[in-house]
Amino acid sequence: MNKEETIGSNIIESSLKLPFVKVDRREFLIKIFKDKVDDYEKLIEDGPTSFFSKVELDSIADRIINKEVLASSGMSFAAGVPGGLTMAATIPADIIQFYGYALRLAQEISYIYGYENILDDDSQLTEEGKNTLILYLGIMLGVSVAGSTVRLLSVKFSQQLLKTLPRKALMKTMYYPVIKKVLKHFGVVVTKKTFSGAVSKVIPIIGGGVSGGINYVTLKSLSKKLKIELGKIINYTEDEMNKDIEILEGEFVEISRNELDNSSKIDEIKKAHELYLNSVLTEDEFNTLKKQILNS
Repeated sequence: MNKEETIGSNIIESSLKLPFVKVDRREFLIKIFKDKVDDYEKLIEDGPTSFFSKVELDSIADRIINKEVLASSGMSFAAGVPGGLTMAATIPADIIQFYGYALRLAQEISYIYGYENILDDDSQLTEEGKNTLILYLGIMLGVSVAGSTVRLLSVKFSQQLLKTLPRKALMKTMYYPVIKKVLKHFGVVVTKKTFSGAVSKVIPIIGGGVSGGINYVTLKSLSKKLKIELGKIINYTEDEMNKDIEILEGEFVEISRNELDNSSKIDEIKKAHELYLNSVLTEDEFNTLKKQILNS
């Protein structure tokens, strides 16, 4: 992993340790729909889409988003006050709780639109479940290919997709590069947010208010993006599926080209370093050449 990917991964790991993050699909659906449906087993087996229209599910998702965003904003206010929450290593506590709520909301929104439980039978988060959350976060952060990947990997359409795209190609050459791209993008976003957020921490109570306000607007915006993308799975057509496949395949070509370029640069630097070791280049000449290669 590069620096940004490591930062993104570390924050996700820290956020997942928060007690409120993991959401059991069965418990959540029964709690939300207990006054709206009589057949709980059908609700769990087939999902809310068997009972409600997309318009109704959109409304329910909006209520969940508003509730969780308000809860997160209250926590962010406390974190904005010096001494409100402790620091986890070098990561501000409100950054961890912000993305903790984002990951919690991601699960709740996905369950509303009929996606599968990301926890196993023992209510533990599997590696596949964690990767699914990373993709959800990627959708929130505007990584467009993440939405296509999530829809194509949904249980409902996976068998249909595999007739067109081999699973080995999907998982090993496309799925994991998308995960890496999301982590890298996430690391960059968090680094910028941490730097700008530090300004509000120097002003005690006002800082807390600023932190909570920014939290509210940002988390609500991210959640709306996820709601829109996950909601597309309802009435998902073959044309839309083919469009998502094209997006994913196009992203794979882009990723492959970037990896090839990086590999080529590494080879050039190695050759230049050999020339330096053999006294063909001076140390200053080698450093200058290395910078030129990296910036090309």
